[in-house]
Amino acid sequence: MSAGRPSCARCLRPRSTCLCTWITPTPTQCEVLILQHPLEVAQAKGSARLLHLSLPNSRLLIGETFDPSELQKLMDAGDRVNVLLYPEEAQAPPEAATPLDPALIRLVVLDGTWRKSRKMLHLNPLLGELPRLALQAPPPSRYRIRKAHLPGQLSTLEATCLALRQLESGPAHLAPLLEAFDAFVTSQVR
Repeated sequence: MSAGRPSCARCLRPRSTCLCTWITPTPTQCEVLILQHPLEVAQAKGSARLLHLSLPNSRLLIGETFDPSELQKLMDAGDRVNVLLYPEEAQAPPEAATPLDPALIRLVVLDGTWRKSRKMLHLNPLLGELPRLALQAPPPSRYRIRKAHLPGQLSTLEATCLALRQLESGPAHLAPLLEAFDAFVTSQVR
């Protein structure tokens, strides 16, 4: 039995593909809760771990189905309003407006392919009850290492940065994180 490749203790990636070079500490007013599908954890092209390690005000949980009482505890922690970063359903009624103060928002992000994220949403009814935040006019993806099937499909990191810009009124302080993402993507292309 082989011991496997040595891994970085911080980013959990093999040392040859360590993310730590690109970690860009980026404080945000919103709290970010990343729910990552288990099949995304080992994806070399995945952006969720880089996002989590760069956002001091974030938490990353791995799973497809979450214990409802544990998920409820996470959602109830603090005095924040939970908002799911996910497109609106066509027949969904208009959601209540999110508070103007980003310090009162917890952005819930699903990390997985569209198919996996829909399944996570279906398996965790609590997530389906959250007000949703859809991205407004997303630019083309910078994520050259994974193919988008439709316009507006972005990596988890890109989508979260755009959502934070919407919620925090366009903070320029997210630009270094997107530049770090570009460097990560370039290294993966090589």
